[in-house]
Order: sequence, then structure tokens, then C-alpha cells
Amino acid sequence: MPGFDLNLELVLKLTSPIRVLGSWDGAINHLASLATAEPGDLAFLSSNKYRKEVEGSRASVILLPEDYEGEPSEDQTYLQHGNPSRAVDLICEYIQRQLSPKPDPGVHLSAIIHPSVLIPASVHVGAFAVIEKEACIGENCVIEAHAYVGRFVQLGADSVLKPRSSVLDYCQIGCDCVISSGAVIGSEGFGYETIEGQHLRSPQVGIVVVEDHVDVGANTTIDRARFSETRIGQGTKIDNLVQVAHNVTIGKGCFLASQVGIAGSVKIGDFVMMGGRSGVSGHITVGDYCQIGGTSAIYQNLPAKSFVLGDPAMSYYQAQKFNVLRKKLPGLFRRVDNLENHLPTDP
Repeated sequence: MPGFDLNLELVLKLTSPIRVLGSWDGAINHLASLATAEPGDLAFLSSNKYRKEVEGSRASVILLPEDYEGEPSEDQTYLQHGNPSRAVDLICEYIQRQLSPKPDPGVHLSAIIHPSVLIPASVHVGAFAVIEKEACIGENCVIEAHAYVGRFVQLGADSVLKPRSSVLDYCQIGCDCVISSGAVIGSEGFGYETIEGQHLRSPQVGIVVVEDHVDVGANTTIDRARFSETRIGQGTKIDNLVQVAHNVTIGKGCFLASQVGIAGSVKIGDFVMMGGRSGVSGHITVGDYCQIGGTSAIYQNLPAKSFVLGDPAMSYYQAQKFNVLRKKLPGLFRRVDNLENHLPTDP
């Protein structure tokens, strides 16, 4: 990684620790795990699972929870913090601004912009980006190289379209959203009618509405509605390689991990968490605050605050019991075979 300008004084300013132990001071070279850190590195304790690694770590600066008991060595400084993981986020935000500064406002000469589009002076438009007829671009947006903005699209202030992302015709993106590389907002919904053996395409004439503060990961696709809208709620975060089908509604503050698949007309409540490779069958309703474990498959409505796992999904605790019993099945079959061998056979 390229170098960055970071020292203990700046770390203290960025993170505001509750307590500082030790007297090491100097330039910080890298961020590293407790186990791999070298002198000059900064590490942090994110989980009690790694608590035993703190004492043997060679890191010069270690961010620790406020209840950690222990003293640094002579060449170390401990920074005790209410949330060490969030403190590292603040440090990484500073590093990111150094390594990948926001591009300057302006329009690259190779960008293709329809004459009807007004580009605010605060907006950056990168090389070979395309902005079609009557698109509305908010202040301070960043539209990077090869991004595509379709006709009549609305892009809210401070939003970012990463390289090769696409927002297709009539779709709406809120403020402070990030659409990552390869993501497609407003792709055709998967709808067909089979007539006399032929699969005839059902026109998808709706839109996608992405509310404020939504992040959409790389190569994720969010399909336009067959009619009306597909909607992603405020503050929802969507990982890479996620598929959201037509007419889906996702509430606010949800987390969707990689390879989640949501079929058409599903309604997902607020603050729902979906683990990687989980999926929801069409026309299902998932209540607020549900947690869906990785690889789970949802075939029926889930009431609010459900915690499920498995295919088909069941209560998490029931699924754990099932997994324990499943491991015992080979032994059980052997016992049954042995019992059958001792039974008398029919004459």
C-alpha cells in the first residue's frame, strides 16, 4: 500500500480515546492485525476471541476496549476506547482521503452529456461517462469514468457513481448514495408469459427508487418494477453480487450480504439482516428486525424479529438442534442395521 501520513498525535485527535497508557510516539507505518503487527504499526482488539493476542503483539499502538486490563510494554502505547472498531474506521477514513481524494469538480472532455442536462459546477464527471436526456444531477455528485446515467434519471446531492455503474432510464437515486462498479440500477425485471410454448417478455415499465444514504455493492442488480416501483429504503447497505428483483420493497437500515437473492414482489421490513447466499421466494413478507442466516431460504412470511436459519428456514435454535442431530444420523443408521441383523427372518 502507498504510504500515508499518520502519527500518534493525529490518531489521538481522530479517535478521542478514553484513556492513554504508555509513552511510545512516532510515525505509524501500517494498520495490522495483532498477530502480524510489527513495531511502528497500529493494531486493535475487535473481539474477545483475540484478547490473548494483545500481550504478545509487537504493534506500537493498540486500540483496546475501555474495560481491558493490562499494561503496555516500554515501546508501546495502549489507547482505550468505547468502540475500538469504530475508532479504526475513523483512522481509515482519514487514510482514504489521502490515498483516494475526491476528484476535483469538472467535466472530462470525453464525457458525453445531452444538451438538456445541467451539470452543477460542484460535480465531477469522469472520462467517457454518459449522461442522457433530461437527467437531473444534484450538487457535489461524482460520476466516475464510464458510468452511465439514463434518460430522466434523478441523482441526489453528494452521491457517487463508481466506474462502469449504470442507472437506467427514469430511476431515482437519493442523496449521499454510493453505487459501486458494475452495479445496475433499473435493469429489466425477469417477467415472462408462456403462450403456446413460447416465453413472451412482459414489459417492465416501472422504476427503481433508491432512498438517501444507500450503498449498493459491485455487480449488484436492482430490477425496475413491472409497474410502479422497486424501492430501497433509507440507509440500507447492499453488498456485492446481490440480486433484487422487480417490485421488491426493502425497508430502511437493512443489511444484505453478498449473493443474497430476493424474488419479485417481496416486502422486507426495516433493519432486516440477511446473511450471504440467503434468498427469499416471491411475494413473501419479512417483518422488521428479522435476522436471516447465511444460505437460508425463505418460503413463507416471517413475523417481526424472527431469527431463522436453514433451507427451508426454521427458528435458529431449532436449526442448531437439527444440525446436532444430523451429525448423529450415521451412527443411528449403523445401530438400526445391527438391530435388523439380530431380528428373526420370515420363514
